[in-house]
Formats: sequence, C-alpha cells, structure tokens
Amino acid sequence: MTELYIKNMVCARCILVVESELVKLGFHPLKVDLGYAQIQEDSLDEQKSALLSGRLQELGFELLDDSRMRLIEKMKNIVIRRIHHTEELNTKVNWSALVADEMHQDYSSLSSLFSSVEGITFEQYVIRQKIEKAKELLFYDELNLSEISYRLGYSSVQHLSSQFKRITGQTPSEFRLSRASGAARKPIDLVG
Repeated sequence: MTELYIKNMVCARCILVVESELVKLGFHPLKVDLGYAQIQEDSLDEQKSALLSGRLQELGFELLDDSRMRLIEKMKNIVIRRIHHTEELNTKVNWSALVADEMHQDYSSLSSLFSSVEGITFEQYVIRQKIEKAKELLFYDELNLSEISYRLGYSSVQHLSSQFKRITGQTPSEFRLSRASGAARKPIDLVG
C-alpha cells in the first residue's frame, strides 16, 4: 500500500478525476480524498511515478514528495472542507485547535511552517477562503448578507463587510452589483 499526497484537490470532482486517472494508469485506488490517495501497490518505480506525476500536472494537480508541502496541503484541505463543503459554519471556529486536533501536531509549529512557505499567515488564508465563499454566495444571489454572515460564522454583517472590503476592494453590495459584468472570483486552489 502506498500513500500519495496531491496538491490542488479541492472538490468532489477533483476526487473523481484523480481516482479515474489512477485507474486509467493501472493503479488500484483504495481511498481517494481531498489531497490524498491510497493505492494498493506497495511502491512506485521511477517510471510509474514520473508517468503519474506528469498526468496529474496535465490535469492541474501536483504530486507532493516534500513532507512540509504535505502538511501545508493538509492544512489547506481542512479549511477548504470546512468552509466550502459544509452547509454552515454558523459558529465561531477555533481554527488553531481544529487544525492541531485533526493533524495531531502543535499548532504554533504548523502555523510557522505555513507562513514561511505560503508567505501569508494561516489566519489570512482562512479569511481569504471565507471571502471567496462569500463571493460565491453573493454571486448566486440566493442569500442576503445577514444569512451569508451567519453561514460563514461571522459575528456580524459589519465584520464580514470590513474583511470583504479589505480583501476585494469592494463592499459585498458592490460585488453583488458587479457580478453582471463578470465580477472576479478565484478558483479555490488559487486562493492564498
């Protein structure tokens, strides 16, 4: 059995694409999740590893060999799963405790590693992901700003609005109005 760590897997479709590609390349996937795949094969020879790596890159993914990058990708996947793949945060999330618990490591060392490699703090990354989710919810115009604020775990609409303006340069209302002209949203894996 071999564990693979794969960068830029951010949604259920990514999981399906990676799993399908593993099968096409003759591997036997046991488990595929955000940023992670487990295959039945005990090891990858250099040729199969290069083939897999090249195919994943063609699809916008990256096979991670560096243990530091694996940790960072796990941290990002915790955030993405929680913000983009759950219905409601609606409570204040203690991100440091959540990440430390899920990764079974000291948060301060994880946070330092994240900052040194990504160039932003882990907290800034969380805020940017929340703002990207807010942009998505504003774009589809199904919820009002109060509902979006609650759904994303903000203490108030004003708190969401001030972070939104700081990150995007627009108020949420301005963003909602500009969506007709193709307001800028980012793919989740490019937020950071």
